[in-house]
Amino acid sequence: MTTRREPTARQLRLATELRRLRDAAGLKAREAAALLGVSSVQISHIESGLTGVSEERLRRLASHYACTDKEFVDALATMATDRTRGWWEEYRGQLPTSFLDLSELDHHARSLRNVATLYVPGLLQTEGYARAVFSDRIPELTPAEVELRVEHRMRRQQVVTVPYEGVIHEAALRIRVRDRATSLAQLSRIVELSEADHVTVRVIPFDLDGFGLAASAMTYVNGPVAQLDTVVRDAPHGTVFLDSEAQLGSFRKLFRRVEAMSLEPVRSRDFIHRLANEL
Repeated sequence: MTTRREPTARQLRLATELRRLRDAAGLKAREAAALLGVSSVQISHIESGLTGVSEERLRRLASHYACTDKEFVDALATMATDRTRGWWEEYRGQLPTSFLDLSELDHHARSLRNVATLYVPGLLQTEGYARAVFSDRIPELTPAEVELRVEHRMRRQQVVTVPYEGVIHEAALRIRVRDRATSLAQLSRIVELSEADHVTVRVIPFDLDGFGLAASAMTYVNGPVAQLDTVVRDAPHGTVFLDSEAQLGSFRKLFRRVEAMSLEPVRSRDFIHRLANEL
């Protein structure tokens, strides 16, 4: 099987899950290799995402690893056999791979949840707002790079139709990334999108007491099974994808707490209307 030069986040996730199953079974790589009649190097390549694995071999490994969760194994088999070349592949080599990996996550997600503190979530941004955000990046992007990122973001919005919930802090709604007109258009866009059947928007107001959780911005992506959920966070060195059981559990708890403390959707919509009138 051909060795991959740059595995996608989805390919790496499959590799990670296979390694976790082997570790949980208490087997070494050479023992897993013997089960399949291959070399330890090939197991290493499979568990690092450098090569794929057939469905038959994946199911054999899962059986030897005593994994009895059929739904989970079926989801891994789907990942192993997926040959989708999504719309995001058009941008490979032009945009950072994190943009493409996020689009691939969107494509396979069952639902998406955002907590946003300083910027309006990308899936709710207007073109003008997105252009302002990308134009202010350091190091500075060229005009062509800005437009490519804006184009990708707008296309991403068009294809995401799974249930989406965005919890937005008042700070993100008030910060003017460009000017009054840009902010007004953005607030109107959020209200418009919040009326779609698959979109829920909640607001965290400034006057909510004791809400230190507002600093924890994130995107929570629900996968086909809970074990394949992913948390996406922005970091100084780039986008980070988190997927360990402990991390997922912590962020599920965090989102439930944030959601419980935010305004209900109708009140949130009224709140955004009031902000727009203040402008």
